[in-house]
Amino acid sequence: MSININFSSRSSRSSTPRWYQVVARKINRKKIKIGLLHVANGSFNEERVYGEEVEVVNIPFEHVSEDVKWNDLFPEWIDETLPRDSNKCPYIPMPPFDKYDDLDVVVADVPCGEEGRGRGRNYDDVLRLQVNLMVANLLVRSGRKNVNGIDDQIVVFAVFRGSCGPMWEIFRCDDLLWHEGKSRVYKPELGKLKQKVLMPVGSCQLAPPIAEPGQDGWNKAKEAYVTVLHSSEDYVCGAIALAQSIIRSNSTRDLIVLVDDSISTKSLQGLRAAGWKIKHITRIRSPHARTETYNEWNYSKLRIWQLTEYSKLIFVDSDFILLRNTDEFFIYPQLSAAGNSRYVFNSGFMLVEPSTCTFDTLMRQRFKVASYNGGDQGFLNEMFMWWHRWPTKLNFLKDFNLLPNYSMHELIPEDVYALHYLGFKPWMCRLDQDYDCNWDVPENKRFASDSAHRIWRQVYNSMPSMLRVHCVMTPEMEDRKRMHIAAMDFNGSFGRKVVNAEDS
Repeated sequence: MSININFSSRSSRSSTPRWYQVVARKINRKKIKIGLLHVANGSFNEERVYGEEVEVVNIPFEHVSEDVKWNDLFPEWIDETLPRDSNKCPYIPMPPFDKYDDLDVVVADVPCGEEGRGRGRNYDDVLRLQVNLMVANLLVRSGRKNVNGIDDQIVVFAVFRGSCGPMWEIFRCDDLLWHEGKSRVYKPELGKLKQKVLMPVGSCQLAPPIAEPGQDGWNKAKEAYVTVLHSSEDYVCGAIALAQSIIRSNSTRDLIVLVDDSISTKSLQGLRAAGWKIKHITRIRSPHARTETYNEWNYSKLRIWQLTEYSKLIFVDSDFILLRNTDEFFIYPQLSAAGNSRYVFNSGFMLVEPSTCTFDTLMRQRFKVASYNGGDQGFLNEMFMWWHRWPTKLNFLKDFNLLPNYSMHELIPEDVYALHYLGFKPWMCRLDQDYDCNWDVPENKRFASDSAHRIWRQVYNSMPSMLRVHCVMTPEMEDRKRMHIAAMDFNGSFGRKVVNAEDS
């Protein structure tokens, strides 16, 4: 059903919705077509619209079944050995988009979870995702026109009403045009929005490649790998080995390391010689971490969103080694990562898109949104609850309790792209021994793998001597290792940084 509204009286201008006044000034067309999706009462009759001519269309749709749970959309594991389409996602109904491909504006009322964004993981979260995906698809289809065989792009807008606003994983804060009260107007960048609608509805399927070089603004020159060092020099050796492994993979991307004041001049020289471009930061404290714990300052990772000279970054923790070139994965959108456990992703290897407003939002929300582990991974999973699954071979967790198909003595699979070293790091073992020192501690045997240790040693042995000197354990690192072992002897565990894959 459509409604044609034609107002010419000046007095009616003041009674029109404020969002419409904003949109009408931006649309350079005589006729404006508005689609209503999930709007209260299913009609627009109660709103007075001012304009030369406005056509309003109600868009009916079938609500997603209440049997669909968030964990169905984001299962803990999927069978990655099967073809991508073999892992079926739950059915989320969509309207017949071909009937509504000429809209200028889509208006939607946004449902909220019981406790607000990212917390409930209940049916309202599923419905909220459905509404956001429907709006995104409608805009992408309406914004791309074919005139005389030539694709053209017109400006389209989304209007969201409600206290929660849209899902920022789909509608970027960079695209927010206007916000007043409970109404928000977005002018989306359609290339990026199209990437989103090409993704599966959840991590129930592996994310497919979405672009080729030169398409949708893909610019290799504005992409980089990034890691972060803060609070101590314990991971300087790891960062040096990581850089060398990326270079050995014949990557063409920049290498950026963010460092705080704890990194000495000598270490900075080693990092620079290894291939990193150095950027200094002020570290960020986690408001949910205890004092003097491993994760007290790991919100410093949020600084990667400030690297706005780059369009995309692949963040890699400094306890990784790359075995193969991973440049091809820059084509994916934010936030892409491998699964961890439950319905969450592992933040040790992930693709992000730098943005000042994203960084500012994360900084504001860090006081309001709790982290399930007190660290950045728990926080980011609350903030980016809709994410895209990469295969586990991009982030092979060296925790053999998590991988029932592999025993502790088996070799690392040949198709692994990146190894994530959990437990004692290779540079924390004696450099004159040829086995994984995680074998020496009963509680750490789950992380032990001599084959993985040899892979790291191959990178280490190939490094110039001027870089290998940065891998000699300092007395402070020796003390911390002894404290870790003593803590394990006391209660069977120690700093979760070492033993818990969720925190890696």
